[in-house]
Amino acid sequence: MDQLSDGNNNSDDLLLAHAHIWSHTFAFIKSMSLKCAVELGLPDIIHSHGQPMTHSQLVAELPNVHPSKSHHLHRLMQLLIQSGFFSFQKVSPNSDENGYLLTKSSLLLLKNRPVTARPYVLAVLDPILTKPWDFLSSWFRIDDSDDASPFSMTHGKTFWDFAGEEARFNCFFNEAMTSDSLVVKEVVISKCRDVFKGINSLVDVGGNKGIMVKAIVENFPDLKCTVLDLPHVVEGLEDGKNLCFVGGDMFESIPPADAVMLKMIFHVLGDEDCLKLLKNCKEAITNNGEKSGKVIIIDTVMGTEKKIKESSEIIQLYDLEMLVLVSGQERNEEEWAKLFVDAGFSRYTINPVLGLRALIEVYP
Repeated sequence: MDQLSDGNNNSDDLLLAHAHIWSHTFAFIKSMSLKCAVELGLPDIIHSHGQPMTHSQLVAELPNVHPSKSHHLHRLMQLLIQSGFFSFQKVSPNSDENGYLLTKSSLLLLKNRPVTARPYVLAVLDPILTKPWDFLSSWFRIDDSDDASPFSMTHGKTFWDFAGEEARFNCFFNEAMTSDSLVVKEVVISKCRDVFKGINSLVDVGGNKGIMVKAIVENFPDLKCTVLDLPHVVEGLEDGKNLCFVGGDMFESIPPADAVMLKMIFHVLGDEDCLKLLKNCKEAITNNGEKSGKVIIIDTVMGTEKKIKESSEIIQLYDLEMLVLVSGQERNEEEWAKLFVDAGFSRYTINPVLGLRALIEVYP
């Protein structure tokens, strides 16, 4: 008999199951409310106030919100408070009035901060990247030999071709990658300095605007760094002391160096492309005939993300995002190890110090 229709207690089970379905059906509202808050500039306005900001004060500072809509703002704020992006506390010890304050998460959404996740939020939640999810079920029904992704089914071209041809998308995608690099480089420089000791040259493959290597050069001024990325990405970027930008194709060749670094590159690739890239990395670090070089990988390793609440679910969501956008995937340690062995590497170490990501060192 159906577990939801066989007796007295099952009315409660029915209601719980129904609520569970609703919670997932409406989960997108959390993301879109966060996007709305960022677009309206709520974190910046509240932060600029310098103390708990009452609702009426917030409304008064929002000239881009039409007066006929301002009385709905508290509904948005209630959800954002529940989601942990704002707190609500007394304006002063002697006051009965409450005001909004930022949390640690919304501090990371401020616009003009050295480290901000704001561009990343706006990019991931742009219709260009959310619309392909409408095609996921259609994608599952087609022959895999068609080499399509939900993204290409939506936009008529691959993610990378789209980025190379659509200026607005290329701009906000690069801004998102830059903001993500800013977050990661803070932790890498503070926690992983030993990774860069003893090497004289480094190539950052897919390094975008060079955020990571600029920080590395500042901390290791004798280290010569190169950023390799697609020509349209590095076009117009100026070289600096011990830093140069090279336009090229990582699948063709990688400039020789003591170390090759790749941040969040492999998870956008299938296994075949990963192997091709790893072999190019090995050739780059053994070009001088020695085997003292290494490959430095910053990427997800499923099963190592221990310190962040609900991190396993986040990685699962990220895994599906890669499937939908670029036919990529997240990998566990066993899958990583197979790639390294198949590409001819002898050993590796995984250091899970980057929250949702890990730092992997691979040796020839």
